[in-house]
Amino acid sequence: MGGVLAHRGPDAAGVWRNDDCSIALAHRRLRVVELSEAGAQPMASANGRWVLAFNGEIYNHASLRKSLESTADVRWRGNSDTETLVEAIASWGVKDALQRCNGMFAFAAFDTRSGALTLARDRFGEKPLYLGMVGQDWVAGSELKAFREHPDWRHVVEPRALDWLLSFGFIPAPWTIHPGIFKLPAGAMIRIARADRLWRPDVDVFMSRVERWWDLGDMVQRAAQDPWTGSEWEAQALVGEALDRAVGLRHQADVPVGALLSGGIDSSLIVSSMVRMSAGGVKTFTVAFDEPDVNEERVAADTACRLGTDHTTVHLAGGAALASVQRVVDVFDEPFADVAQLPALLVADAARQSVTVALTGDGGDEAFHGYQRYLDGERNWQALRLFPWQVRRLLALGGGGMGRIVPPGRVSAALNRQASRVGVQGAEAYAQALLRFSGSESINFLDDPAWPRMPGWLSGSGFGARCRFLDQALLLPEGITHKLDRSSMAVGLELRCPFLDHELINLAWRLPSSLLCDGRSGKTVLRNLVAERGLADVSQRRKQGFDVPIGAWLRGALFDWADSLFRPAMQGDDPLLDAQWLSRVWRQHISKRADHGYVLWATLMYLAWCDRHGR
Repeated sequence: MGGVLAHRGPDAAGVWRNDDCSIALAHRRLRVVELSEAGAQPMASANGRWVLAFNGEIYNHASLRKSLESTADVRWRGNSDTETLVEAIASWGVKDALQRCNGMFAFAAFDTRSGALTLARDRFGEKPLYLGMVGQDWVAGSELKAFREHPDWRHVVEPRALDWLLSFGFIPAPWTIHPGIFKLPAGAMIRIARADRLWRPDVDVFMSRVERWWDLGDMVQRAAQDPWTGSEWEAQALVGEALDRAVGLRHQADVPVGALLSGGIDSSLIVSSMVRMSAGGVKTFTVAFDEPDVNEERVAADTACRLGTDHTTVHLAGGAALASVQRVVDVFDEPFADVAQLPALLVADAARQSVTVALTGDGGDEAFHGYQRYLDGERNWQALRLFPWQVRRLLALGGGGMGRIVPPGRVSAALNRQASRVGVQGAEAYAQALLRFSGSESINFLDDPAWPRMPGWLSGSGFGARCRFLDQALLLPEGITHKLDRSSMAVGLELRCPFLDHELINLAWRLPSSLLCDGRSGKTVLRNLVAERGLADVSQRRKQGFDVPIGAWLRGALFDWADSLFRPAMQGDDPLLDAQWLSRVWRQHISKRADHGYVLWATLMYLAWCDRHGR
C-alpha cells in the first residue's frame, strides 16, 4: 500500500507496526525540511506514547518549538516539523496541537497507551485523507490507489458520487467514488479504536464520529464581529504585511523553492514577495497554449522580466494534451473534472526539474472576491431567486449536467415554464452555476451532514460574500486543492498556497466590501497592492487563470479519444448515464452549435476512469 504512493515521497520509505494493537503505518517521504534521517517517518514521540505518519508542512513549527521549550523538557533529535508536531501532540493533545498549527497536512497519530488512531486534515483540505473499511480492516491513506492493494478490496461505484461529479466537477467530502470509503472533511479529525471494527459506516454514521477542530463558519462569524474600521491605505498595508508573512512562512525549506507565475494579480503578488525576501534568484514557471485567447505567455514573461526571475515557459498544444489525458486517470485516482488538471500536470513536470517546492497564487480569488461570477451573481440572483427552491434543487442535483436525479428533459421543461412566468431568458444557462448563485438555500436543501453551515449573518449580506463562503467551504477543499495536490505530488513536487493562510483569509473576511469589490471588478485591495509594487498594468488585467481550450480540443486533437469513450455510453452500456442526452450534447458540440466542453469533460473523466478501474 505504501509502495504505490512512492511518487508522493520518492526519497525514503518507512513502516511501523504493532501486532499487539493490530496496526501498521507506512510512510513515503519527500525530503523538504530536515534532510537527514532525523526526519524519517513514522516517528515516535520522545516519551514513546505517540507514533506519527504525517504528510505536509507545519509552517510555524519554529515558533511551536519555542512554546514547547517554555512548558516542557524537550530534547530535540533534529529540526523537522514532523518532530515538532509529534511532540506538540504528546504535550498538548491532538486537538490543541492542531489549533496551534499553521500548515497544510494530513496525518495519522497512534496512541500506544489507549490503542486509538486519530486522523486529521488541515483547514482548507490542502492535503488529502481517505478512510474506510476494506474487509475487516480500517484503512486510511493519501490516495485511493493504496486501498486497491488490500487483498479484500472490491470495486464498486457509488452512484451519488457520480451525481456530485457531474454537477460540481469533483466529488466533495465525505463522499468518494466508492461506497463505504470516505474523505475526511477539511478542518476535521476522527478517532478510531479497535472496537470500531464492529460498525460499518454509512455517511451518517461516519459523520457522527467526525469532530471539527476548526470551522470556517465560526471564523467568518468572529470576523464579522471584529470588522476593519481603519482607512483603505491602512488596510492595504495590513494585507501586504499578512501576505508577506504567509509567503515567508511557506518559503522556508532545505531544498530549492520556486513559483508558478501566470502574470495575473495573485501569482504576481506572491512572486514579488518572494523576490523581496530571497537572497538568490527566484525560478518561475508558466504554461502557454497555441490558442491566443488563452495564452498568457507574453504577459507572464513580461512580469517575470520586471521582477527579475529566472523564468521557464512550458507549451501545451492539443497534441500534447492527448498524451497528458492518458496520465490523468492514474494521477487523480478518482474521477475529477477540472480541465486545468492538464496544464497543472505539465507545469509540475517542468518545475520539478529545478525545484522541489513551488508557491502558487491559488486561493486569492476565493479569499478576495476575484471571480466574475461573484459580480454576475449579484445581478443574476435577483432573477434566479424567483424560481421555487425545488426547481433550484433540481438544477443543483443534475439539471445542467448528466445527473441521475431527474431526467434532464423534465428539468428543462420546468425551467422554461418558470422562465416564461418571470421573464428570464435562457434559464438552462443558470444550471451549471447554481451552487455559486443560489445563496444560503443551497446549503439548507443539501442535507448531507458534511456540508459546512453558512453563518446566519451571511444571509443578509451581499450576495458575493455568500458565493465566497461556498467556494471556500466546497470548491477549495475538494476542487482546487485536489488538483494542486495530485498534479504536483505525482512528480514529487510540493505546492504551497500563501493565500490559503487562515490568518490572511480571516483578515479578508474582516474587510468592508468596498475593499474587495468596486462594482466593476473584484480584489480591489490586491489590485491596489500590486500597483503599489510597480505592476500597475497587472492590476488592470482581467482574470484569466489556467483557461484551457477544451472545447476546441474535443473537436480536434482529442476528438478520436473522446468519441471512442462516448460511443458505447451513447448506446446505453452504462445505466448511470443518460445515453440520449449525451448523444444530443456531443452532436451539438462537434457541429459547433454549442460549446459543451466542460460538461463533456466531466463525463469523459468518469468514462476514462471506468475503462481503467471498471464500472
